[in-house]
Amino acid sequence: MPSWNNDDELFALARRELYSAVIGDIMDMMGYTHQFLPPQVQPLREDMIVCGRAMPVLEADDTGGEGPGRINDLLNRPFGLMLRALDDLRKDEVYICTGSSPSYALWGELMSTCAMNQGAAGAVVNGYSRDTRGILALNFPTFSHGRYAQDQRPRGKVMDFRCTIKIDAVTIAPGDIVFGDMDGVCIVPRAIETEVMTRAWEKAHGEKRVFNAIKGGMKAQTAWDTFGIL
Repeated sequence: MPSWNNDDELFALARRELYSAVIGDIMDMMGYTHQFLPPQVQPLREDMIVCGRAMPVLEADDTGGEGPGRINDLLNRPFGLMLRALDDLRKDEVYICTGSSPSYALWGELMSTCAMNQGAAGAVVNGYSRDTRGILALNFPTFSHGRYAQDQRPRGKVMDFRCTIKIDAVTIAPGDIVFGDMDGVCIVPRAIETEVMTRAWEKAHGEKRVFNAIKGGMKAQTAWDTFGIL
């Protein structure tokens, strides 16, 4: 049975022994059936894993320029609140952003560098990322719709952060666990994280036994009847 005393130990365990499929399966069994982000949100490189606490960010399209003179002073600032959001990132947090149209990049190399300086765990954006070679060289876990260089500055602004956001059917609150690998990104609500991560560890270890049994010739139905896992 796994145990942990803090986030460092929990996230190290998750990166080492868990994967998105088993975490998602457990939440399905618990009745949380809308916890995966859309399938187009993928890692920039297949071996990237993101695991940390959500720092949700709300972006919006805005082509009205930066002023001065706009009634909402927030809209006079380059990128809106994006720079403040980057500086507010904390250790093991994930910058997770949505709200804009998928027509420009929401993440890049300089943002990755700022996030790494803050000890952040990764970035997950419901849109595109750019500066791909630079991000890969930094090895900063970044999940997006893919690569696209068009900049956000004349097209969108961050309107809020540390707020609850929604990506398709998935609600993401500050402090929820964000776990992503090459098979997708799932959100574990904070209220159920201990049960989810404990049961996911048990299922992952059970699947190893099932794999060995099936590899040794056991039939699928027999495996299910024996282990209750497939």
